Amino acid sequence: MDTTTTTNRRIGWADLPAGVRTEVERIVGGEIVAAVSQPGGFSPGTADRVRTADGRRAFVKAVSPAQNDRSPHLHRQEARNAAALPAHAPVPRLLGCHDDGDWVALVYTDVEGRHPVTPWQADELAAVLDTLAALAAVLTPAPAGHAPTAAESLRYDFAGWHRIAADPPDDLDPWARGHLAALRAAADLGLAALAGDTLCHVDVRADNLLVDAAGRVTVVDWPWACRGPAWLDSVILLVNVALYGGHDPEAVLRSRPLTADVDPDAVTGVLAGWAGFFLDAARLPAPAGIPTVRAFQRAQGDALLPWLVRRLR
Repeated sequence: MDTTTTTNRRIGWADLPAGVRTEVERIVGGEIVAAVSQPGGFSPGTADRVRTADGRRAFVKAVSPAQNDRSPHLHRQEARNAAALPAHAPVPRLLGCHDDGDWVALVYTDVEGRHPVTPWQADELAAVLDTLAALAAVLTPAPAGHAPTAAESLRYDFAGWHRIAADPPDDLDPWARGHLAALRAAADLGLAALAGDTLCHVDVRADNLLVDAAGRVTVVDWPWACRGPAWLDSVILLVNVALYGGHDPEAVLRSRPLTADVDPDAVTGVLAGWAGFFLDAARLPAPAGIPTVRAFQRAQGDALLPWLVRRLR
């Protein structure tokens, strides 16, 4: 299966209502004469790098309930989170937001860069992990006091193994089927270990990262931000490494200062929580406008199981 597949129903700049385009041009500061849709991610809304007649550049993402009924809410959450991020953090700067009650459009500074290469390359993985460590320092204490705690945000997700145990799918991995009690207990412990006052991204993966020509990393897309431990985003990144390969995530975990000394049971619990969420969610119908997300969730859950086998021996 191609785990790099994202959404295939994304709308573009030209699909936005004229009034929305006008408001975006007001925020950018000029008439937009070129727009290039960007790959990656799962939102069915726009994701365009735009240029004005006088050369100004920006990144625009916009969506309405017609594409997906939940996506406008996520854009509103992201706008609130992005507005709280400090200017010196390695993140795009929010230039403005248009919200007419139907369409929500976010306008960011344009970031030159590309997604990290997968399977993960050593230099890019190191640069991303360095950036996440620096970002955790900048975002502690959390600048977005409105953000929920990680335990609040992830409580439902980390109960995935409980839902699987209550109704096991026919194709459930045999090892997982035989260790449901241990997986439930681990995920419960992982949820309890999420205390902290760092603003965490909690969706760190290759398509939410940009690497520029100098190797600098920018972390994009912040709708899920919550307050948790400083090490959480680094562990979540290693889920992506487990999925795409290139390195042993266990070895990387032990080699990094931010994660090497974290309670091993806490890390195992977080990995178990994510695996249960992915495998439980993967059996649900695809959300409107996002046909490929369930396959991606299943791939992530499947990639985590061998790592959990190692850690739960």
